[in-house]
Amino acid sequence: MAIPTASVASISANLSSIPVLNGTNFKEWKENILIVLGCMDLDLALRIDRPSTPKDSSSSEEKLEYEKWDRSNRISLMIIKRSIPEVFRGVVEMEKRFVKSDKAETISILFLLLFRSEILSKLTL
Repeated sequence: MAIPTASVASISANLSSIPVLNGTNFKEWKENILIVLGCMDLDLALRIDRPSTPKDSSSSEEKLEYEKWDRSNRISLMIIKRSIPEVFRGVVEMEKRFVKSDKAETISILFLLLFRSEILSKLTL
């Protein structure tokens, strides 16, 4: 099924409104990320905890809830990573190797690292 042109244009406009994180624009970057993810209805993974992994015996509602959360998490991570320079992404990848985490915690780790960087930069001024 083809995505309507207006939808592609809208997605492109949303993504291009997110500035690249450069170390001095964290507040603006974070606000734009949250606005874009909210407008695209992809902020579910930021708003609620990861639901339990569905089992064969889970209801269709539980399975759907998990699928929605998982999709929100995956796409949010792609959008967030797209706006972070590779030099910062390398730090996140190293952190993931040393901290046992699942996909649900990846966003938390990412924001923790970014907040830590912001706090440390303010302390050194």
